[in-house]
Amino acid sequence: MSDTALEATGLGKRFGRRGGWALRDSAVRLPAGRVCAVVGPNGAGKSTLLALAAGLLQPTEGRLTVLGNTPAAARHRIGYVAQDKPLYPQLTVAETLRMGADLNPERWDAATAGRVVAGGDLDPRSRIRSLSGGQRTRVALALALGKRPELLLLDEPMADLDPLARHELMGALMAEAAQYGTTIVMSSHVVAELEDSCDHLLLVGDGRIRLAGEIDDLLAAHLRISGAADAADLDAHTVVESRVTGRQLTALIRPAGPLAGDWRTSAPTLEELVLAHLRNPAAPSLTPAEAAPQESAA
Repeated sequence: MSDTALEATGLGKRFGRRGGWALRDSAVRLPAGRVCAVVGPNGAGKSTLLALAAGLLQPTEGRLTVLGNTPAAARHRIGYVAQDKPLYPQLTVAETLRMGADLNPERWDAATAGRVVAGGDLDPRSRIRSLSGGQRTRVALALALGKRPELLLLDEPMADLDPLARHELMGALMAEAAQYGTTIVMSSHVVAELEDSCDHLLLVGDGRIRLAGEIDDLLAAHLRISGAADAADLDAHTVVESRVTGRQLTALIRPAGPLAGDWRTSAPTLEELVLAHLRNPAAPSLTPAEAAPQESAA
């Protein structure tokens, strides 16, 4: 088994000869066994990145490997749930799971797939076309988990689930990761929902990777500060975001060393970090090599 779940260099995807770039010049390395959050606004390139990793799209430029191989060669080791959860509407729930077993005879875990479906109190005889959006999501996740994948790619998987179902299925995903070492890559708009579950972050904006690395390292590389605006001297540091209210300046920075002056400091939350970078697309990107924790600033 490869110790790298996903690796890309110079990765780009353009749709049509004159179409815009959905993803451009992207470099990513995701170690195996991580639970990775992919966040960013609509149209940022999140879905394109996941579809490329699943082998459903071919890159326009660059190189992408999955589990040490091409996405096509690794497809039997990958589980993928797209935003629209495509399923055969005429099949019943039971027939859909039997299809999953037939397509994955050497890897199919009927017990896991059955537990996911049973958790939603679904009638196995119900046809897919009669299910609600949340119920179809549950069936799609059952198919993906039943495949016992080494890499599980989930594109906005919880968007149409109620809070209780989201909590339950997130628990099932975390149990899968813990028991089998499954690498999970999950896109979402709800950053706070991912903070307690994910240990790795990819922030995608304008078709490029803006932040990438272990969440603890990325948070440790940033600092929230506040102090007198007329005493602000932050030229030596990377300022991601700053604003002045009256005589008070508050900012999110990547300190290059100890802070000079009288500042109040605190660690940012993951949501604060992500929103600051999304509000300021000109802020420099941060790669894993650059995300080492800084010395304590005072």
